[in-house]
Amino acid sequence: MSQPHPLRIDGRWIGADAAPYVIAEMSANHNGSLDNAYRLIEAAKTAGADAVKLQTYTPDTITLNADSEDFRITGGLWDGRTLYDLYQEAHMPWSWHAPLFEHARHIGITLFSSPFDATAVDLLESLGAPAYKIASFEAIDLPLIRYVARTGKPMIISTGMADDLEIQEAVDAAYSGGCKELALLHCVSGYPAPAADYNLRTLQDMQDRFGVVTGLSDHTLDNTTAITSVALGACIIEKHFTLNRQGGGPDDSFSLEPKELSELCRGARTAWQALGRVDYGRKPSEQANAQFRRSLYFVKDLQAGDVITADAVRSVRPGFGLAPKHLDDVLGRTVKQSVSINSPVRWQHMV
Repeated sequence: MSQPHPLRIDGRWIGADAAPYVIAEMSANHNGSLDNAYRLIEAAKTAGADAVKLQTYTPDTITLNADSEDFRITGGLWDGRTLYDLYQEAHMPWSWHAPLFEHARHIGITLFSSPFDATAVDLLESLGAPAYKIASFEAIDLPLIRYVARTGKPMIISTGMADDLEIQEAVDAAYSGGCKELALLHCVSGYPAPAADYNLRTLQDMQDRFGVVTGLSDHTLDNTTAITSVALGACIIEKHFTLNRQGGGPDDSFSLEPKELSELCRGARTAWQALGRVDYGRKPSEQANAQFRRSLYFVKDLQAGDVITADAVRSVRPGFGLAPKHLDDVLGRTVKQSVSINSPVRWQHMV
């Protein structure tokens, strides 16, 4: 099957022929500080990430200010809190977006966001956002997907909790809205998520089934799952990113710190380089070692006219003589000139 058509975000091609596109998800890890948000963007740039992603919402654009059971979280990291209270703490003030976009452009890293309603899309459009990400929880919000699609910008959709039918509906909504560049991120919406839940082989099926570039939104606690995903076709890797895992914010505890993000960027790109292409030829790094392969050597002195017997030749290292596969062709021949012990066997020695 042919490879899906690549995307291009901010001039960077994303697809099987390019190194994995690493997105550092800021989420709520600014912890209410604009200075922290600036520092996160700078740290992501230093670590080697391709992009930083924000989340654009207010508590009133994402939920209702209600205290009933429907709106209260039970279990997990945010047990007992209302949705409104959590999003009030976690959201990024919209007034921060313009200076953060400007700062990212200034230092040379791509910045884009996940909008959670049409007003967020309008804000991001006014700031020249180069792409959009649909969060897993919004993957079933088909009107939002169509609204984003009308911008004509590349779109990435996370698929956590969505079954194959829901993913197909999201893909159809994106295309019907006018999206031309689409990617899907395989995701498990647990915070954190165990590696065993990821079933990374889904990546290949997703690419074949939906015909789009695929990637991974990874909520595990280390980099193993993300780096492994590259071998199964992940062209995009997204991980939550924080300055300090002990920072006390809503998302800090399951996010990478700067050193770990740097390791992810290096590891993912090394994995992609290692995939390479189908190639059985000798590699440049092997050339010098070819001489140490086995070959045929004389293990006794012979005079011209002597017959080469089994006790006169051995397969040993190094590799300056004939290949061992020629042993049966050599035995029984006569030497046309004297040969010395420990010298390589060559055709010119024989008649």
